[in-house]
Amino acid sequence: MVMMGEMLNLGSTMGTLMLVYTLFKQFFPYRLQLYFEKYFNKIVRFAYPYVEITFDEFTGERFKRSEVYSTIKTYLSDKSSASAKRLKANVVNDSESVVLTMDYNEEVTDEFQGVKVWWSSKRTVPSTQRIALYPNDDEKRSYKLTVHKRHRELITQSYVSHVLKEGKEIATKNRQRKLYSNNPSQNWYGYRRSKWSNVPFEHPATFDTLAMDANLKEEIKNDLIKFSTAKDYYTRIGKAWKRGYLLYGPPGTGKSSMIAAMANLLDYDVYDLELTAVKENTELRRLLLDTSNKSIVVIEDIDCSIDLTGQREKKKTEKDGKDEEQSDPITKKVREDEKESKVTLSGLLNCIDGLWSSCGG
Repeated sequence: MVMMGEMLNLGSTMGTLMLVYTLFKQFFPYRLQLYFEKYFNKIVRFAYPYVEITFDEFTGERFKRSEVYSTIKTYLSDKSSASAKRLKANVVNDSESVVLTMDYNEEVTDEFQGVKVWWSSKRTVPSTQRIALYPNDDEKRSYKLTVHKRHRELITQSYVSHVLKEGKEIATKNRQRKLYSNNPSQNWYGYRRSKWSNVPFEHPATFDTLAMDANLKEEIKNDLIKFSTAKDYYTRIGKAWKRGYLLYGPPGTGKSSMIAAMANLLDYDVYDLELTAVKENTELRRLLLDTSNKSIVVIEDIDCSIDLTGQREKKKTEKDGKDEEQSDPITKKVREDEKESKVTLSGLLNCIDGLWSSCGG
């Protein structure tokens, strides 16, 4: 009852302040409004006894998807099924396992050591809308945590850590390995896709099924297992926690089966990176930064996907120049978007073993 009375008093106070503010905005000069707004915000903050913490989906100017956001989303899946009225359903592991998460602009409650908190999911869509066949990459998603300011220290020091720990445990239990493929870049119509699309990874190949020398097979397995548990070692020697394998040979010799066996051994996701669908080095970096930890990135036919010699650029430039002289602007734009990928060997190597290789693990 005390909490209910407190909420009613808060609602009455905030309603009065908003009424005053609305009248002021309507009848007073603009410059005076700016001066008043500064102090009005201070009054609102004083009257509003709650602390709000926002967790955005992306960090670093949308380069890297936040693992904290994903972990919170997983943690709230259990809370949402019990209290949220609007839910989203996702299938995991098999067709009979469904995980429920709260829909956008929905709110759920949680309790920690007798303290009540509120979680809300938010999606912000850009004001400039466009017609598109695929989801808009410019949408901003976030979770907001609200708690009374008297419990601020408990929530920031203990509760958030509890949420992240529980979320990771739930994610491990519900995890379904996936096979990802990068989508084409934005085209001249303004259509966009998300960076990666995926399907469940269900390849049956294992090291037991590979036709390979037994000693070599055991050597590779030991190397993979040693790498997967060597995060502290890589940190200690100052190297990015990544490992590369170069597989070569004619079709049908088991390269793809080898990759599937590696993924099944380590329980890693697989990202099949098609370089010909990547327009430039910057986009390549964005793609690799958007991959998850514990994953294998596969680049097939690398010698056919990028210009290793630089000799083709001159011929392509001369040919395009002749064509564009006889084309209208719209046709020129279409042809520019249909040109070969501008990903370079140096750009690829920088992502694999240069400065950008240290981003993520």
